[in-house]
Amino acid sequence: MYVDKKLSGVKAVQTLSRLNRTFPGKENTFVLDFANDRQTILDSFQPYYEITTIKEDAEPNHLYDLKTKLDEFQVYWYSEIDAFANIYFNPITKLNSARDQKKLYALTDPAVDRFKAIDEEEKRDEFKKMLRTWTNLYAFLSQIMPFADADLEKFYAYAKLLQTRLPKRDLAESLQLTDEVALEYYRLQKIAEGAIGLDKDANGELSGTLEAGLKRPKDEEAKLSEIINVLNDRFGTEFEEADRLFFDQIETELMQDETLQSQAKVNKIDTFKYAFEDLFLTKLIDRMDQNQDIFEKILEDKAFGDLVKEMMMKSIYSRMNGVVG
Repeated sequence: MYVDKKLSGVKAVQTLSRLNRTFPGKENTFVLDFANDRQTILDSFQPYYEITTIKEDAEPNHLYDLKTKLDEFQVYWYSEIDAFANIYFNPITKLNSARDQKKLYALTDPAVDRFKAIDEEEKRDEFKKMLRTWTNLYAFLSQIMPFADADLEKFYAYAKLLQTRLPKRDLAESLQLTDEVALEYYRLQKIAEGAIGLDKDANGELSGTLEAGLKRPKDEEAKLSEIINVLNDRFGTEFEEADRLFFDQIETELMQDETLQSQAKVNKIDTFKYAFEDLFLTKLIDRMDQNQDIFEKILEDKAFGDLVKEMMMKSIYSRMNGVVG
């Protein structure tokens, strides 16, 4: 396997674990990594090696908050979703048949037409991003907790097809790259070779709120003013200085919360973090319309979201206790 991008946390595990797939005649595997250091990959795999626990309860209310915002666009109708589900979940239906596929496509056609009728391009982009975020979040939460709401499962099946049918805005968004991408123009230099040994007696913890786990990053002490540079360096993102306003506004609102101020003064930071994380997610959802890219990254990338929360929590806790970092 050739690795040409930054990997960490659950994405590193999912990507490299493809090598575990069996195939006749396959005996050995080999990874040639151009972008990552050994410690990052080790930290990504360690939580999954033996015993893995969830350190906090998953919060399904985020699904309903996002769903409410999606409903407001009035792109889909519930009668169409019910009709779609009657075919999709029918045990007699053979979804691989052309006739049934056409029926499913036909039931999403009205939503596609309504989406195209939205005048503002910004609104269309907002709907697409929000729909993708909802499906990703549901796919994760449904693995770790049972849902008694059948309507969520219906909508998930419907939304997965709908998001693939929405028109693409530009060429870059339309391109779907496969695994068969050639690497060119690299200067080859062997830096290191070896195996990664995982500790057998270590237990891992996953956060139930977002995705899967990565142990706490080493950049905890970084100032909030450096957050964009730290995130771009660690995760290969391309957030700009203007994106820092999104974090600054959330921090300002958190600093003004009187309950949080009281908790910061009477608790150690390990206890303070529980109150902070709950309020942070509330503020994040309130401002998700202002910067959809950062909002999705925090929700979908566990390592990224943890780093943002840790950096902001440290900054706020210090400021509330009169410590200038």
